[in-house]
Amino acid sequence: RHQGVIALVDATQRHVSLDDVLDTLDEAAFLLVLDGVQDPHNLGACLRVADAVGAHAVIAPKDRAVGLTQTAVKVASGAAETVPYITVTNLARSLREMKERGIWVVGTDAQAPQDLYSARWPTACAWVLGAEGEGLRRLTRETCDQLVNIPMLGSVASLNVSVATGICLYEARRRIRDATAGRAG
Repeated sequence: RHQGVIALVDATQRHVSLDDVLDTLDEAAFLLVLDGVQDPHNLGACLRVADAVGAHAVIAPKDRAVGLTQTAVKVASGAAETVPYITVTNLARSLREMKERGIWVVGTDAQAPQDLYSARWPTACAWVLGAEGEGLRRLTRETCDQLVNIPMLGSVASLNVSVATGICLYEARRRIRDATAGRAG
């Protein structure tokens, strides 16, 4: 039943490329890369985290990923409109292009020898998180500059990708804040 309200919505999503985003930045790049996330609820939650921490974009492969569905947009609670969502044909090539532009690529892997809190990385960074269950694909993992794990101190072996995204991006944002404050003071 309608409530006597009508809205005109432009459903076309404006296409933004990674170069478009990087070329307009006046600060160090801070990116989230999702490798094969299939669940629209997880994508929406990751977009919310990306917005909350001030990430410049979320990058995902065109294939083997959920895409920006109605469900993902709804779960994102507005973040799908504020954070550019960029799909790329070849994720490993896009990671190499980021590296060529001076962006340090940090991947998450439960088997990585170094944990998130002891690792060091530059301010310009892209955080790569893998699909539910599978984690990062081999080529994606091999393309990263560095791999870190999230310490798991309890009995569960893994976290939901959106929870892991929140942990990693907030730690990265904290360090960016501290590095910026150190330069200013």
